[in-house]
Amino acid sequence: MGRGRQKAKHTKVARELKYYSPATNYSELERELASKQSHSDEDAWAEYADKYNVDDDEDDAANDDR
Repeated sequence: MGRGRQKAKHTKVARELKYYSPATNYSELERELASKQSHSDEDAWAEYADKYNVDDDEDDAANDDR
């Protein structure tokens, strides 16, 4: 019996989210995009490469010990 009311609430929320358009702060957006462009020379994945990079030789040695 309660399914119809629940579905109506979900439909209402979905419709509100679909048509919601917040006010855009263009100066803040411009500032954010400008800061990202200044860091574009850096490799975005460099920190992960340093963190997770394992030499293949070390992997082979570990597999040989098994």
